[in-house]
Amino acid sequence: MHPRLLLERLGLHASKARGQNFLTQPATAQAIVASAAIGPEDFVVEIGPGLGALTVAAGRLASRVLAVEIDRGVHRALMDVLAEEGLQNVEARLMDALDLDWPATREQAGRPLVVIGNLPYNITSPLLFALLAAAPCWRAATLMVQKEVATRLAAKPGGKDWGRLGVMVQSLCQVRAGVTLSRGQFFPEPNVSSQIVHLTPLEQPLPAALGLSQAWFGQVVKAAFGQRRKTVANALAGGLGLERGRVEDALGRAAVAPSRRAETLSIAELGAIALALTPPGPPN
Repeated sequence: MHPRLLLERLGLHASKARGQNFLTQPATAQAIVASAAIGPEDFVVEIGPGLGALTVAAGRLASRVLAVEIDRGVHRALMDVLAEEGLQNVEARLMDALDLDWPATREQAGRPLVVIGNLPYNITSPLLFALLAAAPCWRAATLMVQKEVATRLAAKPGGKDWGRLGVMVQSLCQVRAGVTLSRGQFFPEPNVSSQIVHLTPLEQPLPAALGLSQAWFGQVVKAAFGQRRKTVANALAGGLGLERGRVEDALGRAAVAPSRRAETLSIAELGAIALALTPPGPPN
């Protein structure tokens, strides 16, 4: 059933505040789920299932699906869809995806999770950062995001799209761009196109390879990109609350000129900076 008709039947409306845009084409949903390479033994976590376009397709392939939906009305509609489809291996859980206990879900699954989702536009970055923090719990993620976000995730140093989000994702995952979805494939029609991105956790993420914690590396990256117009020396000193002399000394050991700006730095250079700035004491 078309999302508009289903919403009307239940007296519901898409919430602009929650960035709700529902996929309208079952064939597109099936193609997206097929690209996630879900097997019959997989436990799938879906973020933002909406009215179940991806949920139904995943439920027909996976052993189990946990669909996490925050909107009470949409959750009710999703329950109706699942009942009509007879999918007893799908759990629609009413909760905020940011509150999901990933380690407990991974333990419940007994194997690394597969993640899918149409990420709400208004909280895409927080959801991605939460997913990165839980990277040991999942083996693959196939996500629908704004095309602009997909561009940032796959960006390279030296351009305006290179920033904190792309650095953190690429330091932990292999990023592969998928198909682009036109605005007309959603209801209500959004203002921008969407794109599929596939994330696969790296066997040896950069922070771990350098003996750094993900948290410390992330803190340094956040400071470096926090004030993009400033030199990396000034941005790090201000963002980390450090004396400029200490920052310049660390940059020297990392072979990075203090006058450079964050958008010119590679992930390897940012890792070297984080290592050089690591405070003495227990590992970060």
